[in-house]
Amino acid sequence: MTIKKSALIVGVGDYDGLGAAIARRFTSEGIAVCVAGRNASKLETTAARLSETGATVASVVGDISVAADAARFVETAASLGQLTFAAQNAGSNRPSPFLSLDEAEFEAHWREHTLGGFQLAKHVLPEFLEHGSGTLAFTGASGSLRGKAKFAPFAVAKAGLRALAQSLAREFGPSGIHVAHIVIDGGIDGQRLLSRAPHLRAERGADGLLNVDAIAEAFWFTHSQHRSAWTLELDLRPWAENF
Repeated sequence: MTIKKSALIVGVGDYDGLGAAIARRFTSEGIAVCVAGRNASKLETTAARLSETGATVASVVGDISVAADAARFVETAASLGQLTFAAQNAGSNRPSPFLSLDEAEFEAHWREHTLGGFQLAKHVLPEFLEHGSGTLAFTGASGSLRGKAKFAPFAVAKAGLRALAQSLAREFGPSGIHVAHIVIDGGIDGQRLLSRAPHLRAERGADGLLNVDAIAEAFWFTHSQHRSAWTLELDLRPWAENF
């Protein structure tokens, strides 16, 4: 008998965003998906469009940095089938000139990215350990590797998430759990970025921004790797991006 498998994608908003793209890629393999996020209307629309393809989809509104919400996310995903994949894709990025930065804003970035990663790991790892397998993926960014001027809170939060991924990979890899960190080093061709800077697509030219479906393919590739050759970190950027 074939065991129904499920995936949990945290940080899903617009249908053209990265979270939804990851969900599409996994549903294309017949995997049931739970999509989770904070914006109820965006999440409902995205879940409906995913369901139109015949996929099994559940949606849960909540904040991954809150333990009770993280527990609900994992419980819902596990109810769809054996939970085999989870991604922490939640969190925003806001310019924060340091001398005008207050403690609340600094902490908010940490909660969205680092604490959110902690809560997801804390609740999903027992599910993976029960079955002796599973992939936990964290969405990283340029800030995971280097702190840019006026983006200190984001860089600190993303660097913390990367360190968390490294530590968890070493602790849980021997138990059959694949922990991976996917660095998105460049602008994503989606509504979030283009609504703030609509000129970027024309300025960067063909494939000058990261295509969400191409990024999602990298998440699927990571999940599909043979355990004798697991990747801890992938570094993705457009061919024309300076680095």
